[in-house]
Amino acid sequence: MDKNDEYKALKDYSLDELLLWCEIAKKSIESKPFSKDKEQALREILMHTNPEALKLDLIIKEVFSKTDDNKKQPENFSDILENQILKTEKNKESEKKQPEEFLNILEKEIIKIDKAEKNNEKEKKSSKKWKRLKYRNGKSKEVKDVLLDLKSDRRLLSYVPDSQAIRSNIDRRGKKTLEDFKGDATAYIKSKQYGERYNAVYEVLVEYKTSDGRKRKIHAKSVDISTTGILLRIEDSKGAEALKGSKKISLKFEITPGSMPEGYEMKVNIAAKLARTQPGKEGEFLCGFEFEETLAQYANRTRGRYLLASASLFLFLTTFFILLMRAESIIYFKFNKYLYLYSIVAAVFLLSRYLFGALYKPVPINPNFTPGVTIIIPCFNEEEWIERTISSCMNQDYPVDKLEVIVVDDCSTDRSVEVIKATIEKFYREAERFKTKERLKYVVQEKNMGKRDALARGALMAKHELVVFVDSDSFLDPFAIRNLVQPFQDPKMGGVAGRTDVANTYTNGLTKMQSVRYYIAFRIMKAAEAYFDTVTCLSGPLSCYRKSIVLEHLDEWLNQKFLGQKATFGDDRAMTNIVLKNHRTNYQDTAICSTIVPNRYKVFLKQQMRWKRSWLRESMVSAKFIWKKEPLAAVFFYMGLVVPIAAPIIVLYNLVYVPIVNRIFPTTFIIGIMLMSLLMSFAQLFLKKSSTWIFGLLFCLFYEGVLLWQMPVAWFTFWKSTWGTRMTPEDVKEQEKKAEKQKQKEIKKNKSKAAAQP
Repeated sequence: MDKNDEYKALKDYSLDELLLWCEIAKKSIESKPFSKDKEQALREILMHTNPEALKLDLIIKEVFSKTDDNKKQPENFSDILENQILKTEKNKESEKKQPEEFLNILEKEIIKIDKAEKNNEKEKKSSKKWKRLKYRNGKSKEVKDVLLDLKSDRRLLSYVPDSQAIRSNIDRRGKKTLEDFKGDATAYIKSKQYGERYNAVYEVLVEYKTSDGRKRKIHAKSVDISTTGILLRIEDSKGAEALKGSKKISLKFEITPGSMPEGYEMKVNIAAKLARTQPGKEGEFLCGFEFEETLAQYANRTRGRYLLASASLFLFLTTFFILLMRAESIIYFKFNKYLYLYSIVAAVFLLSRYLFGALYKPVPINPNFTPGVTIIIPCFNEEEWIERTISSCMNQDYPVDKLEVIVVDDCSTDRSVEVIKATIEKFYREAERFKTKERLKYVVQEKNMGKRDALARGALMAKHELVVFVDSDSFLDPFAIRNLVQPFQDPKMGGVAGRTDVANTYTNGLTKMQSVRYYIAFRIMKAAEAYFDTVTCLSGPLSCYRKSIVLEHLDEWLNQKFLGQKATFGDDRAMTNIVLKNHRTNYQDTAICSTIVPNRYKVFLKQQMRWKRSWLRESMVSAKFIWKKEPLAAVFFYMGLVVPIAAPIIVLYNLVYVPIVNRIFPTTFIIGIMLMSLLMSFAQLFLKKSSTWIFGLLFCLFYEGVLLWQMPVAWFTFWKSTWGTRMTPEDVKEQEKKAEKQKQKEIKKNKSKAAAQP
């Protein structure tokens, strides 16, 4: 190779490197502005290279024209670059530079600039001004809720029975499972749930045998998944074609937490068969696989038995040690009667909840029992979730002529009304044959009057015999209403609560703790009360009442006062007390809704304080008549009233008084708290098989350290009517009072300053 060839090779190599650099620069601009320092570095690099770099002028202009700081640079940049290149042509030494020098210059400049940018960013974040901006008004960075990403159905009301028989309400997977169970309603519901598809991206290893018996592997990515199958995107077209004639296929992947319902998070190695293939984009293939067994069956076969055995063992040991410690309380009872009496009562109450919760069974579905139902959704400033709530209430597996939905907006100050209108218009336009104009309506309150008034207005508008109250940030399972109405086959039944799960479980640690707490509160605590038909709180996210009872006591409910203050929150407990006084109340575990829970501690603590105040107030009301109910239920009610009220005193005595006065470390008491916490966690693991079970333990510790001490505050402020988490009229009045007090303080302060001056 002569010198000219060497120079040509060097020139081409440098040009390729420059082109590569420009491509990198283009991509970096998409994420952040291209700084002046980096532009200058690129210029210097170009100046040390060959004249062919002039061809890059247009590319460089395109790059720098995208930045705000360099809008005026490209016009002069070409001239500067051209002059520098002419100079380099005359400089023979520059022609002898090696490609490595170009790379060294590039690397050094990039490292230098990146370090400077990182230091600037660190200085910015560490500055007091930045911290003040971040935490101004007590608000940290907004937390984005993580919800299950359910694959949308092309049909707007996919679960609603079609009276015109234009389509079947049983899909491909559902039909197969339904036939296997010979038309059983419960099996039908399970089959539909098995067919639900979730958008999820997993790395999947596909192993298969070709027609001649050779083993092959393909790496793919999932598009969506259900418990019965998975859709994969495969780039290897030859491999995708080979799958069609394969004899045996196995899929290996990991279901990450939050991508499917709780309990499915696990590593999977499952046999499957190819169901369908279709060409994708740019030579890709979309391949649908059907599992040889459902993921629920796979989980039970591979890990279910071990989880069940482990959870059962842990539950037994925890219960055994609790009983053992309470036996100790009986032995030493004479030394401290009040303390040991409390310990015995607390243990009996807690263990009884788990016992009767285990004995509880939901009312089975009678397909022929479909009473008329009106769903009422009170809304206030819920623009983010209200569309989803309305859609879930409309998309119910329930006879069209026996279900209506009424949305009552309580004079929202955000875009809630606009969203409600747009959602309803969409149903009118796209699902008219399901009588949506007759079954779906909304009304806007003239002024903000509170949640009770919104519910009352909806109840007065309702045309059916049962009314269902649904919070505006809660989403119903498609079979929620069909399950919820079943206990009303008993003519003495006045109200029924559904089960509320957490929709945003996997957002952060706080939501995970609440997820475990919610599950135990409903599946254990409410289920135990339901065993005696005396559920003391038909919770707001999903509850059902006989309309005649609601209308009969509407004025009493709307005008409820406590110590002269109008009751605003606690509407669910107040209505439950009205119903429970003369009727039965129940809990239907198979009627499921999911709700958005607070993802920030500040909001969560305000919510808990409001709940404690309403619990104290309404428990005093319940205590007046609950003794007339089933005797055992009444005994447990009074136990449940005493235990949390006295808990702060007991904790202070054991953790502060005893160590200081008696010089004894409270080992037994701490072990007792840990055992009670583990009981909750292991029960959730046993029943739900979810990886979040450990957060039950964390919640109990958080309760003992933080939430418990809200109770003494609630003792002395339970008559307050402010919400704390939303601006009700009472909250506005409270805010105005505080502003007036602050104003008076400022006036006094200014007067005192003026008087002090000579």
